[in-house]
Amino acid sequence: MKRITNTLAIMALAVASLLGLGACHSLPEWNDDLYGNFDALWTIMDEHYCFFEEKGIDWEATGAKYRAQIKPDMTEKEFFGLCADMLDELRDGHTNLISWFDVSYYRKWWSDYPQNFDWRLIQQYYLDFDYSSGGGLNYKLLEPDSVGYVRYASFAAGFTEAFISDMLYSLKDCNGLVIDIRDNGGGALTNARDLAAHFVVERTLGGYISHKTGPGHNDFSEPYPYHIDPAAGVKWLKPVVVLTNRGTYSAANNFVAMVHEFDHVAVMGNNTGGGSGAPFSSEIPCGWAVRFSASPIYDAQKHLTENGVPPTEGFDLNMDPEAAAQGHDTILDTAIETLVAYVADFKSGNKITFKQYLARQQEAKAQKKPKP
Repeated sequence: MKRITNTLAIMALAVASLLGLGACHSLPEWNDDLYGNFDALWTIMDEHYCFFEEKGIDWEATGAKYRAQIKPDMTEKEFFGLCADMLDELRDGHTNLISWFDVSYYRKWWSDYPQNFDWRLIQQYYLDFDYSSGGGLNYKLLEPDSVGYVRYASFAAGFTEAFISDMLYSLKDCNGLVIDIRDNGGGALTNARDLAAHFVVERTLGGYISHKTGPGHNDFSEPYPYHIDPAAGVKWLKPVVVLTNRGTYSAANNFVAMVHEFDHVAVMGNNTGGGSGAPFSSEIPCGWAVRFSASPIYDAQKHLTENGVPPTEGFDLNMDPEAAAQGHDTILDTAIETLVAYVADFKSGNKITFKQYLARQQEAKAQKKPKP
């Protein structure tokens, strides 16, 4: 019997008790031939994939379309391509077919959008190729604006609480913090939670997760909450801007989904790439593995973020290519300017949260627009 196995320690994200609850369903034996392998793949996805309804996918029709294309004389690689094309219909970066000779991967969640990020540009014109590093993060105090810049390229890179505390303490005198997770394709959800823990002072709802309870497309458990417990070390409560693009995916998407709820955090850049389904894996008779989204993760408002988290209202931004040619990242520039302006406004006596300040700025812009 084939078994669906958890490939990610997601339940370490404060919901460890959910492991094994209804996540596995027995599958019948399939013949190890073209039709047997195709039917096994289709059925595994039919019974365990979690976003059919949200994406409006008719899986019956999809399976029929591709099954009709099977030819008895297909080569192994031709058959792989056919199966990969079927999985691409799911439009899911967490879904892969894995053989000894290839791995399928749906790229359009990021490839159809502008990059809006250039690490070389930032290193050269903002960091002067001189910055501190550790735990997968790079950071520096940007002068003369006195804004801390932190680059985290992948949540697969682990860090210690002591390192994050030391980094934040070294930036304690700055006006605010920019956390740049553009092109961060994810990694460990526990790292997302542990980083978010430095931006709360009390136990905070991080979001919800469901798991499959049966083979039907809507057979899910009730969403179980998971929480962010404050880090034991340094907590950062000054204003924060998180920079995102379409390459912000999976665990990075989850980090944004958690922190965008905080009053002192804004998100600037682009809608994230999504990827809010915890991936699981199985195997078909020929030995190929299939990985796919099986457990949906929601934000604290029970919004599904498979299609990404939008930036804070008024801050959906793209880099200006002409400015970039002159060494300016206009998304980062906007973040710095906004942080500096908020701190100046706060120090002048307008004691409101960063979120309230941004909302008022948007209201003021709307009032200035000429009426049609």
